[in-house]
Amino acid sequence: MKSKSGTIFLSGLIAGTLDILAAVIIYAVVLEKTTAIKILQSIASGVFKKEAYTGGSQMAWLGLGLHYLIAFIFAWFYFIVYPYFPFLKKNLILSGVLYSIFVWIVMNLIVLPITFPLLPEKHFDFPLLLSILILIFCIGLPIASVTRKFYAFR
Repeated sequence: MKSKSGTIFLSGLIAGTLDILAAVIIYAVVLEKTTAIKILQSIASGVFKKEAYTGGSQMAWLGLGLHYLIAFIFAWFYFIVYPYFPFLKKNLILSGVLYSIFVWIVMNLIVLPITFPLLPEKHFDFPLLLSILILIFCIGLPIASVTRKFYAFR
């Protein structure tokens, strides 16, 4: 990647795509807990509340757009802070894991509680571990990898 915006776009696109694919494959296909449409509508419900579940495919598309917006914001943030934290440059795996934990904290302890005040209590169990693993492999590592490649040529 030669440009800053191209790097941010690519890392956000990869992370957003891997993350939503993992959610659909794991929760809709493997575990059969929901459907792809419901996953996307639940993302849209962060903005549109209960209306998201009655809006059909239009709300699913809005949820997908919102999902990518969030992925691009996290990609942008990592890109901006990367040069200021030397430890991010030393180990790609550690950087990706640490950023995934940061993303989990921001989403689960700040964004989701503000958006949905009545969330169930969190416990260290398989669903929590699964959500963190998805973030590591689908968000943290791809964003760290693409960003690192950009800065390696600087």
